[in-house]
Amino acid sequence: MDMKSEVKKTSQSQHLIIEEWNGSSSTKLFKTAIISASPSLFIHRSGSRFNHIWRRLLQAFVPEGFPGSVTPDYLPFQIWDSLQGLSTYIRTMLSTQALLSAIGVGEKSATVLGATFQWFLRDLTGMLGGVLFTCYQGSNLDSNAKMWRLVADLLNDLGMLMDLLSPLFPSVFVFVVCLGSLSRSFTGVASGATRAALTQHFALQNNAADISAKEGSQETMATMIGMAFGMLLARITIGNALAIWFCFLSLTMFHMYANYKAVRCLALTSLNLERMSILLQHFMETDQVLSPDQVSTMEHVLPIWITSCSKNSKLLHKQVDLGLRVSSLDRQEMMELLHSAGSFYTKAKYMLLERKGIIVVIVHKDSTAAEVLYSYIHALVMANLKKGTNTIHSESQSWMDKHYEGFIEKLKSSGWKTERLLSHSIIWRANWKYAPADKKID
Repeated sequence: MDMKSEVKKTSQSQHLIIEEWNGSSSTKLFKTAIISASPSLFIHRSGSRFNHIWRRLLQAFVPEGFPGSVTPDYLPFQIWDSLQGLSTYIRTMLSTQALLSAIGVGEKSATVLGATFQWFLRDLTGMLGGVLFTCYQGSNLDSNAKMWRLVADLLNDLGMLMDLLSPLFPSVFVFVVCLGSLSRSFTGVASGATRAALTQHFALQNNAADISAKEGSQETMATMIGMAFGMLLARITIGNALAIWFCFLSLTMFHMYANYKAVRCLALTSLNLERMSILLQHFMETDQVLSPDQVSTMEHVLPIWITSCSKNSKLLHKQVDLGLRVSSLDRQEMMELLHSAGSFYTKAKYMLLERKGIIVVIVHKDSTAAEVLYSYIHALVMANLKKGTNTIHSESQSWMDKHYEGFIEKLKSSGWKTERLLSHSIIWRANWKYAPADKKID
């Protein structure tokens, strides 16, 4: 039997059905049509053209493979983030209207040169402020992404408030406007840096670029809607100071609430100083590891200067100083450090010392990320076991020898990233070596 007759016989005995599927990801496909040839060509289309257009439109705003390609906290965060962005753009129209009025737009006595110079000073202050803020806090943005995300938007609120206040204080107009520009410059740096950290968190399939692109689409849509409502609101409230302030303050309160809800939705899996202290303290008490969702409800998202004043601020990370400068120790503390180093840390790439109720960590200049993590956990253990200076080193080391490996394994199985500790930049390190007692150290 030749090949042609065999194919013909097979085609007569079998009924071939072709299904058409649509979608940009294998995990999110939709059946759109069924094609068959028995007894004649038959095409059955499933789903309406509207549904097809809707899915294509949705792909411009959500990452490919959504929801499987992102973390579960992506959707609630984006909803609250879009709402707070919408309120920001509406308020921007009100504050910009007030700022332009203060500069003199629409008045015959105002000069183009004067308005240009004032605008130049405003922008210059903002650019300088952004550089200074990066120098001062740049290294802390990764480790406290949730807190700085919230602070960034609070500073943006302050900047818009300054713009709205500027017409009321014409004698110090330039100072008020520059102060507002300075606040917004902090917002730009903090918001951009924390957004990058959150994008990496959301990406489950190495799709950070796709998530960032869809974030841009979402912001564009929120901007257009916010501008439309903002222009309408500005037109309605023009000349009515009471209505302007009522709308601005109401939207600001909603903006702050939406931002708080947004950062509360985040369940970050990276280990920073506070999250590690929460995990370790709970593990030492129960021998169980909390999940990222559980820790997210316990960690602070408000600024440090607020949480430090609260009565419920007894976390271990406040009792540990990572990366101490050795020369800041007094003579007695140095003698104690040398004694403990010779007794307990001969093979370690760090040294621990209790100083004024705080466990300080002196990091070796050759310490790796894993060794920094180990040293910080050891310091937390010492802070939790703090009973007396005579046995604290031996007790904490004994705990580390027995439980550290098991603790790390449980962290990994619970979804935590244990490759490194997100902390402030450790700018002070030390180097030490041991020499025979009858020789001097170089």
